[in-house]
Amino acid sequence: MKTSTIKPTNLNSHKTTQVLAEIAIFTALATVLSLIIIYPLPQGGSITLASMVPILWLALRRGPIIGLLTGVLYGIIQFMLLPYAVDPIQLLLDYPLAFGVLGLAGFFQKNPIVGAIVGVAGRFVMHFISGVFYWAPISAPLVDPFVYSSIYNGSYLLPELVISGVILYLLQKSKVLRVYL
Repeated sequence: MKTSTIKPTNLNSHKTTQVLAEIAIFTALATVLSLIIIYPLPQGGSITLASMVPILWLALRRGPIIGLLTGVLYGIIQFMLLPYAVDPIQLLLDYPLAFGVLGLAGFFQKNPIVGAIVGVAGRFVMHFISGVFYWAPISAPLVDPFVYSSIYNGSYLLPELVISGVILYLLQKSKVLRVYL
C-alpha cells in the first residue's frame, strides 16, 4: 500500500517569491518617482523626487546582486518610457548599466550613505563614459568631451545624490531603514 507524503513548504521558494515581489514593488516605486521631475535636462537626465532611493534601499536590504538586477530592470523600463539612444553601446551604458551599478550600494549595508555615494558614483561613471563618446560630439562639439560630460552629468546626479542621501539618512535615523535591512 502506497502512502502519500506531503512535502513540507519550501522556505526557499517563499523567500524567492518575496524577493521577486520586492523587486517588482521597488522598481515600480522608482519608476513612479522618476515621473515626478523637479528639473529636466535638455539631452536626457533629470532631477527627480528621489527616484534612486527604492533601488538603493533594495540593494541595501537584499545585497548587491538583487540591487543590480533591480537597477537593470529599472533601466530597461526607463528606456521604454523615454528612449534616448544613438548607439547600442550607449544604450547599455545609459540605461541597464547606469542603473544597475546602483546595486553597488548593497556592499555597504552597514553604512547606507556610503552605499548611496558608491552607487551614484557608479551611475555617474556610466553616464560619463557615454557622454564623452556619444553625447559630447553631438551636443557640444566645440567643448572638451570630458569637461562637457562631467558638468552635464554632475549637474543632475549631484542633486540626485543629495536628495537620495538625505532621504536614506532620514529613513535610517527613523529606524525605518534598519527594520527592513
